[in-house]
Amino acid sequence: MIRRAPEAALLLLLAAGAAHAAPAVENDYPTSARVDYVIGCMAANGQSREAMTRCACSVDTLASILPYDRYVAAETILSMRQGVGQAASIFRNTPQYDDVIADLRRAQAEAEVQCFK
Repeated sequence: MIRRAPEAALLLLLAAGAAHAAPAVENDYPTSARVDYVIGCMAANGQSREAMTRCACSVDTLASILPYDRYVAAETILSMRQGVGQAASIFRNTPQYDDVIADLRRAQAEAEVQCFK
């Protein structure tokens, strides 16, 4: 019995550490994706410190609303819709893709309200 007490304590510590180490949903965007977003945002809003701060706020807000895999899906659909031919047509004419884009647009609108007032 005495042997099991330290093992149980170790398991509890490991479980607590694993729960603590689990990333929050708003932190599932990789740094490179956040940087790409901020660079693009600054290109559209100015190359100033204020624009950088607002753009960083925007991607943080977006990440708190939309999981990264959903963001990637929406960006991919938007990119594919800009193409020509049958493949692009499929992405433009599939209603379920409209829902993915709508989720991204709603998250972007919320980020606009919170960060660019």
